[in-house]
Amino acid sequence: MQLGTRWVMGAEPPARLPAEVVAAIREVERDRDTASSPRRWTLTWLEGRPIVELDPATDSDEFTTITVDPDDHSVSVRTENPDDEMAEDS
Repeated sequence: MQLGTRWVMGAEPPARLPAEVVAAIREVERDRDTASSPRRWTLTWLEGRPIVELDPATDSDEFTTITVDPDDHSVSVRTENPDDEMAEDS
């Protein structure tokens, strides 16, 4: 069993995360303002795979989720806004 955790955006992610997930976190953080709000990442585990979610900013409903594909171990970054019909995938 793996326990999840939370940490402030811009801080060091948990060491047990794969390097590809850490790289995706850093890329998301480069595109966001880490100083203006105390946003947090949440790490949970599903069947041994990490799922990392970034809390929405106080003035937005937009949230970001980073997942790992179980078949090819590729990392997916998905940003969604419940008010929008479309979402960005990278």
